[in-house]
Amino acid sequence: MCGRFAQYQGLADYLAELNAEQDVISGYDNVPLARYNVAPSTKVHMLYGETRGIHLGAIRWGWAPHWAKPNLPPAINARVETVASGKYFRSIWPHRALVMADGWYEWVKDEADPKKKQPYFIKLKSGAPLFFAALGQFPIDDGEEREGDGVVIITQASDGEMLTIHDRQPVVLAPDAARRWIDPALSSVEAEELAQNQGLPAAAFTWYPVTKAVGNVKHDSPEVIQAISLPNP
Repeated sequence: MCGRFAQYQGLADYLAELNAEQDVISGYDNVPLARYNVAPSTKVHMLYGETRGIHLGAIRWGWAPHWAKPNLPPAINARVETVASGKYFRSIWPHRALVMADGWYEWVKDEADPKKKQPYFIKLKSGAPLFFAALGQFPIDDGEEREGDGVVIITQASDGEMLTIHDRQPVVLAPDAARRWIDPALSSVEAEELAQNQGLPAAAFTWYPVTKAVGNVKHDSPEVIQAISLPNP
């Protein structure tokens, strides 16, 4: 799954990785976002396609259909295996987005004491920005933000050594696939196939332990993504 991530570069840095600077129809600068501990229910920067080009927006991380039980928290993730066919996400399945990131966190349980968990930071081996496949309800054609707008990150089953960290991981798309994902011309069938087959495998990533301070959303500084040494078992 993906419950926390980092989004600290400038918007132009992410767009350059996508080779999309000339296609963006909304204004932006390259001031670093400087968010090292992004949590659910906060606004996250994302990209989505419109007929005129690519739009940049900041939307709440979390979404629920209008008929969902109000006592349940909004979903923050959607499983790639069922997102296109399930009832919960049916209304937003056509509305695809990319959440830009620099890495995400997972917590690994201590085998000797499951109550103890060690956070790890996961990023691309290349150090390049990541693009999470996402869905959402968001303003279209420069409309105003509405109540209920939000975004969810799609996840897939982990593989290889990633299974030692968690059995789920975000669907991370390479730049070419990411551009296709938010192309309005991409059909629903093509989008489902892309999400299910184009997510980068575990071999593309590296990970390392970080401070447990990241568990508190108040800790949002470069220190939380720094590698630490674990004590000998």
